[in-house]
Amino acid sequence: MLPDPTVPPSLLGLLAKLGTFTAPSLRTFAALVTGLVAQTGKRTVTGMLTGAGLARSWPHDRAHSFFSKASWNPDLLGICLSHVIVRTLLPESTALTMGVDDTLFKRPGRKVFGAAWQHDGAAKGLHPVGRGTCFVVLVIVVTLPFCSRPVALPVMARLWRPKQGQSKVEIAASMIRLLAVCHHQRRLHVVADAAYHGKALRDLRDNVTFTTRLPANAALYDLAPPPTGRRGRPALKGAPGHPRPARRHRHVHRSPG
Repeated sequence: MLPDPTVPPSLLGLLAKLGTFTAPSLRTFAALVTGLVAQTGKRTVTGMLTGAGLARSWPHDRAHSFFSKASWNPDLLGICLSHVIVRTLLPESTALTMGVDDTLFKRPGRKVFGAAWQHDGAAKGLHPVGRGTCFVVLVIVVTLPFCSRPVALPVMARLWRPKQGQSKVEIAASMIRLLAVCHHQRRLHVVADAAYHGKALRDLRDNVTFTTRLPANAALYDLAPPPTGRRGRPALKGAPGHPRPARRHRHVHRSPG
């Protein structure tokens, strides 16, 4: 029998509330979370084992198989985590402030699933690109008494693959709909940058508001009028509003020589 790490009772009780694991998977999950917190270097799978002091006690397959073969659902884990955050850190009936963005985890290996060359917002230089896996992340913003500014707590993330499957906006809209159903008694205010806009956000639930920056060439219209009962296709949009002013470019004329 391989030795298990000593997990602080308070942390183990919190992880047990997530309620998405079998007993063996919960032990592995608790060990990995402990290593994640204790690790000061790279927080890879093997790094988490090192942080938990299990690098020479557990076979690495036990940790890797937790992510590839164990029976648990990341979305269900995110839902349970969101309920724990809401019940513990937010007053009753308070609206949820949420944010959505994507982040690139650099992965140089050629056989890493979902890895590709893509935009890297943290990169410096004229060409901010990097190779890795990109995840769309949904967070809940909370105010903690020992912090001077709000804190964003990730609750759900999904892999985005360039030119394959759903777009980033569609992935974000899907996660927002899921959490809006789970927290249907609260108002959800979601914010994002200018990359997150499109048709996928039209069908959000009534308890959700979504705030983003409009593109420079956006054309604004009123809401579609109610059906008139007449024959023909109903109007899809209302009267045009005031379009955003076009961005002006300053031209610099240089004399030859």
